[in-house]
Amino acid sequence: MKRAKIGIVDDEVGMRDALVALLTENHFDPIPMESSADFSVIRKSVAFDLVLIDLQLKGESGLALAMDIRSKDDLPIVMLTGRGDDTDKIVGLEIGADDYLLKPFNPRELIARIRAVLRRYGNGTSTPMGAAEDDQKVALGELVIDRKNKVVSKCDGPEIPLTNAEYRLLDFFLDRPNQIIPRVDLLTEIGSDLTRYMDRTIDVLILRLRRKIEENPSKPVHLQTRRGQGYIFVTGVEVEKC
Repeated sequence: MKRAKIGIVDDEVGMRDALVALLTENHFDPIPMESSADFSVIRKSVAFDLVLIDLQLKGESGLALAMDIRSKDDLPIVMLTGRGDDTDKIVGLEIGADDYLLKPFNPRELIARIRAVLRRYGNGTSTPMGAAEDDQKVALGELVIDRKNKVVSKCDGPEIPLTNAEYRLLDFFLDRPNQIIPRVDLLTEIGSDLTRYMDRTIDVLILRLRRKIEENPSKPVHLQTRRGQGYIFVTGVEVEKC
């Protein structure tokens, strides 16, 4: 089976070596690089499946590299951020990074995040035959959510591209329909730093998810805010259906 090629852009040699060892052990093909310049050269001859980017590269910003990648193609991006990078995390999610992880991170969690992002970009868009698959599909007005394959689409229309963090948030809500979810629980779900209650990561993800699944994001039907309490994903409302 072909191993996924994972680019590692990190200026710290110890971190690069540790990531190479971890990814190799978990059957990936890691390609370490020190800078965005290295990435620009190597990407011409290597078809990456995903790239890990440290946001605090020496003499440059990992965000600039992420923005350059996103402007050119749909290469999956997982960001590695320090604990003081709140603004970078928010901007990173806004430009379309698929996920981020705080340093120091749990190696198992990083591998799980990488695999989840790869599934989102892999062959999961096909729907196998069988009635059991229908049980994994949720219809919300004009939306169809295939929870087995992690695909959201319009009725008889194209897939709506969600980043891994956006889909994880949606999936979390789908497991708790019509329940008010406190903000701190959502922060836990996406792996944010709970010592910071000013973290705007949730607000950014909620806004982006609304833009993709709500017909009028400024007046959401499903993903609603309960001021002072949290968020709620409302189902069973009368909306135009497929």
